[in-house]
Amino acid sequence: MRKTRVKVFNGRRHLLLLVIFAIFALLFARALQLQWLHADFYDKESSSRHIHTVEIRAHRGAIKDRHGEALAISTPVYSVSAQPQIALANPESISAAAKALALSERRLIKKIQRYKDRKFVYVKRHVPPAVAGALKQKKLKGIALTNEYRRYYPAGEMAAHIVGLTNIDDQGIEGIELAFDDWLHGMAGKKRVLKDGSGRTIADIELVREPYDGRDLSLSIDKRIQYLSYRELMRTIDYHSARAGSLVVLSVTSGEVLAMVNLPSFNPNDRSKKITAIRNRALTDVFEPGSTIKPFLIAAALENKTYHASSKINTSPGYFTIGKFRISDPYNYGVIDLQTLLAKSSNVGAVQMALKMTQENVWHQYRSVGFGQLTGSGFPGERAGEFESYTNWNRARRATLAYGYGMSTTALQLARAYAVIANDGMLLPMSFVTNKQHVAGQRVMSKRSAQSVRHMLKKVLSIQGTGKRASMQGYTAAGKTGTSRKPENGTYSQDNYIALFAGMAPADNPSIVVVALIDQPVKQVAYYGGEVAAPLFARVTEGALRLMNVPLDIINSSNKRALLLTEAGAR
Repeated sequence: MRKTRVKVFNGRRHLLLLVIFAIFALLFARALQLQWLHADFYDKESSSRHIHTVEIRAHRGAIKDRHGEALAISTPVYSVSAQPQIALANPESISAAAKALALSERRLIKKIQRYKDRKFVYVKRHVPPAVAGALKQKKLKGIALTNEYRRYYPAGEMAAHIVGLTNIDDQGIEGIELAFDDWLHGMAGKKRVLKDGSGRTIADIELVREPYDGRDLSLSIDKRIQYLSYRELMRTIDYHSARAGSLVVLSVTSGEVLAMVNLPSFNPNDRSKKITAIRNRALTDVFEPGSTIKPFLIAAALENKTYHASSKINTSPGYFTIGKFRISDPYNYGVIDLQTLLAKSSNVGAVQMALKMTQENVWHQYRSVGFGQLTGSGFPGERAGEFESYTNWNRARRATLAYGYGMSTTALQLARAYAVIANDGMLLPMSFVTNKQHVAGQRVMSKRSAQSVRHMLKKVLSIQGTGKRASMQGYTAAGKTGTSRKPENGTYSQDNYIALFAGMAPADNPSIVVVALIDQPVKQVAYYGGEVAAPLFARVTEGALRLMNVPLDIINSSNKRALLLTEAGAR
C-alpha cells in the first residue's frame, strides 16, 4: 500500500515539474523573442509611444518705430492639445478641459472623435497664462499644453495698416509683418521629450536643434506723428461725414515714410470678429489726381523751355473748347502768369500749356517723377496706378491730363512726386525702414525748375489762392489743392468727390511732404480740396514739424513763445 502511494506521488511531482519547466521555457523563448529577435521593432514602438520630437517655438522679432517705441511685440501664451485615444479613454479629462476653456463639451468630444486616428489635435490656441496654469494643475490625461507666442500691437488701430497682421501660427499675412516675415519670424527648434501614458511630458531627453529668435525691425515711422495724423484725419472725416481718407507724411531728404494713416481702420488685437477695412488705401486705392498734377505740367514746360517763370497765358473768356468738350474756370481770369495759374488752379491755362507742348514732353515729366510706377517701397499690395504711353494720346487726352484726369495714382505715389519738387529735383526710393546711410537719388528735374515751381506753389497758400486754409502760423508752406470727381457707371459723378491737398514745409527748405486725401466728403457741407483737405494738411504739418524740432520760419508776436519752447526742446 505504501509503495503504490509513493509511485502516485512521484508521478504527480514529475508532472508538476514538467509544467513549471514548460512555463519557464515559454517565458525564456518570449524573452528571447522580445530581447533578441524583435528587439528593434519593440524599441521603435516604445519610442513612438513615449519619446516624441516636439517643436520649440522661436520668438518673433519686435517691430519698432524710429525712436524704439514698440509697434508689434510677441507675448507668451499656451495652446491646449489632446491625444485623441487617451483623451477618449478618459472622458472626465475632456469634460474638465471643456469647462476650463469655456468650450462646449459635446462639440469638443465630436472634434476629438473626428481625429481619433491621429496622435495630436489642437483643442484651443493662444490660451492666456492664467487659464493654462489652472488647467495644468488638473493633470488631465490626454490633455497637454504647448508654449507659443501671440502678437500684440500696442499702437492698435492707428498703425494697423502699416504694421499689418500675423496669423495664429505667427506668420506674417499683411503689411510689414508680411513684407519682412523672413526677417522677423526666426527659426523654430526641436527637442525630444519623454511622455507618460497620459501624454504628459515627464522629461527632456535631448535638444535636436536650437531655436533662433527673429530679428527686431526698426521702421521709419514716427509714432508721435502717426498718432497726430490719425487723430486729425479722424476729426476731418467725422466733421465732413466722409466715406474714407488717407494721409501720408514723407521725409524729403531720406524718402522715409514718417506716417501713413487710413480710415476706416481696424483693431489688430481683436480677432473675435472678422477683420474688415484691412487694405492700406494710401497704397492700394487709386484716384485721378485732379489739379494736384498741375505743378508737374509747369515743371515740364520749364524744363523744355516752352514757357519760363514769368510767361503769361490768356485764359479769356474763361473757357476752352475741344470738339464737343468745354473746359471752364470758375471765373474769367484773363491774362495770368504761371504762379497765378497755380494759385487760381486755372484749367483753361493748364490746357493751353499742355497743347502747346509736345505730348512726349508732358509724358516724360509725369513719368520721371514716378506716375504710373511702383514707388519701390516693397509694401505688399501696392499699385502703380495708370498712366498710358503718349503714343495713344489724342488732343482731348492731352487736355484732360493737364488737370489730372485720364490717369490714376495713389496717395504715396503723389507724395513721392511732390518730394521731387521739395528735394530740388531729386527722386528718392520710398522706404518704411530707417535708412542708416545716405540714400542716393536720381535727378529727374533741374534744381532751378524745382525751386521755381516750389516758389509758385507758395502763392497757392496766399489769401488769393485756393489753398489759403493750408497756411500755418509758425511755418511757411507750398502746395496745391485738388478736387476730382469720382468715376461712376462709365461717367463722372456729380455728387461724389475726392478732396486733395499735397504740399511741403517749410517752403524754402522743406523737411516733410504731406498728402491729405478725403474720399467723398458731404457735398452740402464742403467738398473742395481747399476747404476739406487743406486745413487737415495745416494741422498735421505744423504739429509734425514741431515734434521734429524744425525751427519756425515765421516769426511774429503770437509765436515767439513757441519758438523759444522749440529751441529749448532742441537743446
